[in-house]
Amino acid sequence: MDLKHLREVLELVAECDVSEVEIEEEDLRLVIRKHAPVQAPQVTYATAPPPAAMPAPAAAPAVEAPVAAVPEASNPSGTEVRAPIVGTFYAAPNPDSDPFVKVGQKVTAGDTLCIIEAMKLMNEIESEVSGTVTAILVDNATPVEFDQPLFVVDPS
Repeated sequence: MDLKHLREVLELVAECDVSEVEIEEEDLRLVIRKHAPVQAPQVTYATAPPPAAMPAPAAAPAVEAPVAAVPEASNPSGTEVRAPIVGTFYAAPNPDSDPFVKVGQKVTAGDTLCIIEAMKLMNEIESEVSGTVTAILVDNATPVEFDQPLFVVDPS
């Protein structure tokens, strides 16, 4: 069987609605099987129960109650500096250096407060206000979320 004849047979099998062809010639036996297209397995994802299963009115006060119960003295007053991106918080430019800022330190708008590493890029986070750092809310080398409070700066 020559290559031209083999191509013709393959084209004919592809065009027809047959699933298998067997050809025998002298010292050659050729079996061509056409399988149905393989479908990707369906993937199902487990989901949380619908919100209707949980009583909404009871959930709202439970979330608000702890926030209201926190004494005002434990919340430092001032402007919160929040994470503009998701990443890893670093208080110093490298492990051997002193931190950019400490509690009680005066800063001016534009001073670097920390670095957030995101996708191997080091992003310097600057203070938006001038004042005194009253709280550092994140530990060094910990992950932070978008809009998570990082520092409190008292502008007075």
